[in-house]
Amino acid sequence: MSAQPIVIKRIYKVDGHHGGSWKVAFADFATAMMAFFLLLWLMASTDEAQKGAISEFFNNPSAVMGTSTMPPAAASLGDGGPSSAVIDLGGSMELPREANDQAMVAEDNRSALEALREELELALREKASMTQYAEHLLIDITPEGLRIQIVDQERRSMFALGSATLEGYAESLIGELAVTLNKVRNRISISGHTDALPLNRPGYSNWELSVDRANAARRALVGGGLDETKLGRVVGLGSTVPLLEDRPEHPINRRISILVLNDQAEAAMRAAAQGLVALE
Repeated sequence: MSAQPIVIKRIYKVDGHHGGSWKVAFADFATAMMAFFLLLWLMASTDEAQKGAISEFFNNPSAVMGTSTMPPAAASLGDGGPSSAVIDLGGSMELPREANDQAMVAEDNRSALEALREELELALREKASMTQYAEHLLIDITPEGLRIQIVDQERRSMFALGSATLEGYAESLIGELAVTLNKVRNRISISGHTDALPLNRPGYSNWELSVDRANAARRALVGGGLDETKLGRVVGLGSTVPLLEDRPEHPINRRISILVLNDQAEAAMRAAAQGLVALE
């Protein structure tokens, strides 16, 4: 009887990347990138109000519709529901009342400025005493509040050349604005601006001229009925902040800027003023 042959099986281990773990890692990476680009798209397609609402939801989640700053209590979800805090440390997740009040005041103030802007734009379209001046007014919302800029045009200027005396039409326009500006509680900042053309008056430059024109606008606002206590700042900026940076000598750079300050800007203005007083 022949002997049973002995079979020797040799196993060679070959290094390589033929496993499937890299696929899992790649799938995780692709999912993360998709979520990232989805977030970017959502941020780009939402306005400030919607972003605020999203932020408010994640700060104050609730199982029911409303504006409560408390998460749902256990009772609202039945037995075994979540508590009113992630870890019960004897405190509360409710936002401080002062912070809530400040947020509501800021929202009301923003709404008031938006309403003021709409009223001014409507007057420019429909009010006979305003429509003729539409080309002289630029109105927009800035981080500091509602900005109304009264600009010169090549055919018509607010002031005589090199003068701080308002032309009749400009004084009437500022008087019309005063009536509307008096409807909001906000304080007002006025700044005067010139073009970059030098003045032919010894000892009197665009700096002095811009200050004098800002004060002329202040007097016209008060004369038009604006409560003088609403005035917070009157400054002259010369030709340092042109509307057309590449054309600093253009007439449109000559302007009066009336800024209806929001609460944050007014607080910053007060803080800066207090700092100057402290330094003195």
